[in-house]
Amino acid sequence: MQVEVNWKGRLSFAGKAESGFNVPLGSSPEVGGDNDGFRPMELMALSLAGCTAMDVISILSKKRQAVSDFRVTVKTERADEHPKVFTHATIEYHVSGKGVQEDAVVRAIELSATRYCPAQAMLKQVFPIELIYFIYDVEADGSKKLVTEGKYHPALT
Repeated sequence: MQVEVNWKGRLSFAGKAESGFNVPLGSSPEVGGDNDGFRPMELMALSLAGCTAMDVISILSKKRQAVSDFRVTVKTERADEHPKVFTHATIEYHVSGKGVQEDAVVRAIELSATRYCPAQAMLKQVFPIELIYFIYDVEADGSKKLVTEGKYHPALT
């Protein structure tokens, strides 16, 4: 894989990957930027969320779970001192649908965490990552009702 960033001036860059897509990179005005793009650390967290989200939704689909809405949130903590690396992350999986089975969700999270997601495999070598899930049942009127929530524990599965 090869990616590149091209300087646009001040602290603004355009990132490009082999896939052909572009992403703006920038920084806050407090450090001399124009607030015109993603921060590099945001992209690291976003890549973790995207990697595991693609795995989990793909696995749930193969398990024929009736998922109608799916969201993954990554919350990170960073060191106070430079280089201000991530020190902890929590990944939350929010799965909505009709009759989504908890065991299917847990297995999908497990497979992503232990086999398929390279971002998670790499980053968990450096800092702890908690995996939490929320399963919602979608009512006839479209509202969502929380049915269960839990934490994936590798040692317990």
